[in-house]
Amino acid sequence: MLDIASLTELLAQPKKIVITTHHKPDGDAMGSSLGLYNYLIQQGHHAKVITPTDYAQYFNWMPGNGEVIIYTEHPEQSAELIAGADMIFCLDFNALGRINEMGELVGNSKAFKIMIDHHLEPQDFDDYRCWDINACATAQLIYRFIVDELNNKKLINKDVATCLYTGIMTDSAGFSLPNTTAEVHRIAANLIELGAPNSRINELVNNNSSENRLRFLGVCLSEKLEVLYEYNTAIITANKEDLEKYEVITGDTEGIVNYALSISGIKLAAFIVERPDKVKLSLRSKGEFPANDICKKYFNGGGHRNAAGGISSDSLEQVINQFKSILPEYKKLLNE
Repeated sequence: MLDIASLTELLAQPKKIVITTHHKPDGDAMGSSLGLYNYLIQQGHHAKVITPTDYAQYFNWMPGNGEVIIYTEHPEQSAELIAGADMIFCLDFNALGRINEMGELVGNSKAFKIMIDHHLEPQDFDDYRCWDINACATAQLIYRFIVDELNNKKLINKDVATCLYTGIMTDSAGFSLPNTTAEVHRIAANLIELGAPNSRINELVNNNSSENRLRFLGVCLSEKLEVLYEYNTAIITANKEDLEKYEVITGDTEGIVNYALSISGIKLAAFIVERPDKVKLSLRSKGEFPANDICKKYFNGGGHRNAAGGISSDSLEQVINQFKSILPEYKKLLNE
């Protein structure tokens, strides 16, 4: 493993650097990646952000977005950049399977691999690790990495600050989750002082829906919401026909599960959606309820205690029934 002195020495001279993050990147994934990108290019590094898949259009405004390469659209260029990289920064994921086909390319690369992440049980593929499961966002760890480990706060300009603030704001659910600590608020305040336009960021992320996205949300809440008060659980479902009817694109389902969790007394919420090749689950919970335990044990997934995800190759109806069938196992926790 590299130590920070060795890593700092490596970064003292321009390097060919690839920055990547998990498939279907969210606000933290893109904010972290573009925040680090905007930091590195100031030092003359030849940096490129490569995402395994596309991502929500309402993140396209972030500084540096125009330089992002999407692997599924440019596989040969991406493979060439990964093979030729001196360093690969792996952000907001801790297992190579989270970057799909890119995982094998990154795993085989001779580049130094730096993991910056806050998820449980990291896979041992990295040469340097900045990892904290108590962090609310990977963007928080990028800030620490730049300020505390590299001692280079002076290079957090408006572009870097804007991206990192976006990552923290989105992954903390608007600074509302339990791991939004005093440190998180201090970092956010520092980023605002360094140029992050916090009100504008909120507008671009949260008030930037298409008409189809809003109508799809309306159907989910009016027709697809089921509340199981015996288990303090709410479920929203969507099938392939729903996605096609409302022309749902990447990012349109983001945050829907939180509406179910907002119901008074609800402790566990699930959004279960039928994709063309699999069924995906997004779980959110309150307090100490372990949403990640359900995803890990039953749905080939995992995540954080209060925010987790999983997948299944079963039908939508089978997954819904399976999810309901396991609730009695957690009844005591759900009624505490």
